[in-house]
Amino acid sequence: MPIYDKLKRTFDLTAAGAGLLVTAPVLAASAATVYVTMGRPLFYRQQRPGLHGEPFELIKFRTMRLSRPGQDDIGSEAQRITPVGHFLRSTSLDELPTLLNVFRGEMSLVGPRPLLMRYLPRYSPEQARRHEVRPGITGWAQVNGRNALSWDEKFALDVWYVDHRSLALDLTILFKTLSKVFAREGINQDGHATMPEFMGNEDQTPKDLQKGA
Repeated sequence: MPIYDKLKRTFDLTAAGAGLLVTAPVLAASAATVYVTMGRPLFYRQQRPGLHGEPFELIKFRTMRLSRPGQDDIGSEAQRITPVGHFLRSTSLDELPTLLNVFRGEMSLVGPRPLLMRYLPRYSPEQARRHEVRPGITGWAQVNGRNALSWDEKFALDVWYVDHRSLALDLTILFKTLSKVFAREGINQDGHATMPEFMGNEDQTPKDLQKGA
């Protein structure tokens, strides 16, 4: 889809640049609130798999207290998230810095959400197809249940998007995202800040996406 890809990249670049300018006061206010309530660092940075599984550094506002030495980051997420962090997540304000990732071409506005690098060898070949496109700030899975979905449901929706992507679908997802943000639906599963860790499939064939296989 070369024409679609070029049009989408132009739209992403324009929208991300405009978004960063328009939301600058909100970005500044959010950064100040994070600093006052949690101190430094202001941003959460982590390597995530992008197009074809190539790593990039995701940037978001920090929403959790720093873990203590020896504390399990995944298991303690629900306990470490702060009231301010919960508000930032429920309103998706923590995602605003991710517009930088879109502007730099590491992400798109719409696409499968970038998960964790350690998940790459855990995908089945079908699930791994979610990396055939750039990851997105929002996506088909996000407007159809977000973190309330099971992993199987989420990955099936991601692959469906890969096979049916179009500018019309992207615009539909963006409009639906706005209503989901206002409704604050599907933010997390019970007992988790977002979702439990994806541990893989029993009958999967590991796929080395980091090498673009």
